[in-house]
Amino acid sequence: MTGLKRLRPLGLMVVPALVVALVLPAAGLAAATPEYTKESQQAYEQQLKANEIVEGTFNKKLRSLHIKTKNGQLFIYKYPKKGEPALAKELEAHHVTVTILKPSEAAKEVKPTKHKLRYIAGGILIVVVLIVGVVLLVNRRRSEDE
Repeated sequence: MTGLKRLRPLGLMVVPALVVALVLPAAGLAAATPEYTKESQQAYEQQLKANEIVEGTFNKKLRSLHIKTKNGQLFIYKYPKKGEPALAKELEAHHVTVTILKPSEAAKEVKPTKHKLRYIAGGILIVVVLIVGVVLLVNRRRSEDE
């Protein structure tokens, strides 16, 4: 059996393994985060008047209010500067559970897009280098066999 025939099954398994290794972590991250629907001020006020809001979580760093309704829907409302104290009092007056995230927890919600793109580009570069290396190795062995 020649070296090329021994490497062929290995080469066929490398590409699907790399694809799976790159796709699975991204799919896992997407499934872990809850989906929030953006909401306007009018819609927020209507929900508050109708007593549909069960829970409100403030993120002071992003100036956002995460809203959970009685039917389990999740909404996000971006409030204006220095609007958190008034909104918190309003929610407490309607007997809504109010939570204010600690600075360390609030910072976790900020999305670092620049680094994520760098990691993706680095991963693609590594895959390309590996593929080129495998092709060169196979061609070299092929030329030695001839």
